[in-house]
Amino acid sequence: MKSLIKSYYQTTEIGFYLIQPFALIYQFFLYKKFLSRQAFVKSTFKQKFGYHLNLQNPQTLNEKINWLKLNYWHPLATQFADKYAIREYIAETIGEKYLIPLLFTTKNPRDIVPANLPEEPFIIKTNHDSSGGIIIRDKNAQHNWKEIQSRLRANMSRNFYWDGRERQYRNIEPRIVVEKLLIDKQGNIPADYKVHCFNGKVRIINVDVDRDSENQYRQYYNQSWEKEPFQWSSKFKKSEDSSRRLIPKPLNLNKMISLSEKLVDKVPYLRVDWYILENQLYFGELTFHHIGGTQPFDPPKWDLKLGQELQLPKL
Repeated sequence: MKSLIKSYYQTTEIGFYLIQPFALIYQFFLYKKFLSRQAFVKSTFKQKFGYHLNLQNPQTLNEKINWLKLNYWHPLATQFADKYAIREYIAETIGEKYLIPLLFTTKNPRDIVPANLPEEPFIIKTNHDSSGGIIIRDKNAQHNWKEIQSRLRANMSRNFYWDGRERQYRNIEPRIVVEKLLIDKQGNIPADYKVHCFNGKVRIINVDVDRDSENQYRQYYNQSWEKEPFQWSSKFKKSEDSSRRLIPKPLNLNKMISLSEKLVDKVPYLRVDWYILENQLYFGELTFHHIGGTQPFDPPKWDLKLGQELQLPKL
């Protein structure tokens, strides 16, 4: 019954307006909106790691990410987190050629109809959250556009701030963006390179291969493209089987590193996402708190080792 109500809410317009008042009450308790930011962050950390978050003297990388979540604020944080507004910053800082082509944008889900959309493959997403995207390879194929509109409407009604109390999401004005879908000549989506920077320098690069498929796996490298002996964040079914398979070093690794460090200048921790298609770098997004600082390391000792490398700013 719960899944049926959720589907009705997310995929139909009438369902959205009928259920929205009850959904707001449900979300109030689901996201524990009655808790302060610090109480929520501490509670989530304890639930994920099994021990209390040390905010007075954080030691591990996850502890320090949570400390930054509560204590550090960048003047451009909201723009950095906005998948639409960040485009202006990227164009001004490193150049428009690194932007994925923007094909359409709107604040009204009803505008997402074939007449307004391009003939080439594209991805539809919202700018203010982490809901992923809707991939459309052929708009003339069979698609339920009413359902897509309803899904976008439901996404836009949520304030992503409440998911993890990350302030940069709180004041983003929701918008729908349609971007060109990056696919290679075989029709595959390129690997996703997530570049983790500590104090303005690249420290970890995790690579997601075969994204949006059951074969997706993730590997970790350092800036010299030496494989790291740990896993962090989500594990995939093929991770263990693929752990011995090396991902080739990108030809433009040095460019990826230099551009990332230019974007994160003077920020204690920031993740810069990239795609590579036909040796061309494309910017993905900026993230202040990787998975909200809620994912354990395997083996756990690396949480402490990497935490010792990240220097926190003085308050």
